[in-house]
Amino acid sequence: MPRFTVTLVDFAQAEADIRAVRHEVFIVGQAVPEPEEWDGLDPQCDHVLARLDDSTPIGTARLCDGGKIGRMAVRAPWRSAGVGSALLTALVDLARSQGLPSVTLASQLQAMPFYARHGFAVHGPVFLDANIEHRQMTRRLSG
Repeated sequence: MPRFTVTLVDFAQAEADIRAVRHEVFIVGQAVPEPEEWDGLDPQCDHVLARLDDSTPIGTARLCDGGKIGRMAVRAPWRSAGVGSALLTALVDLARSQGLPSVTLASQLQAMPFYARHGFAVHGPVFLDANIEHRQMTRRLSG
């Protein structure tokens, strides 16, 4: 498989690549309504982007105020290739560097084992977000 890198990117500069990945994964692949996907928070969040050596975007995720990780999206051919782990690790490291005590996320039910392997613990009931079942998960970064 070709190599990829994960970098912290400026949303305004990388917006087209971020939108392309999230459109493919969420709007097309999971039928998330477009207005729900584009919630207006992106300019205030930190974003990471996974790209192949030829600059093709293959995954993205964001860290918003208060340590909320979200919009983790990896194009189908790259799932199970370490892209999601690399994106998540980059955001956890970023949150830690910002002095945050913990990070949270809303995991789709099928993704919960992935996040659990990365130290996230489940709390709270199942809830619907964009008609997809989720549960809250948290990872402590200190203490």
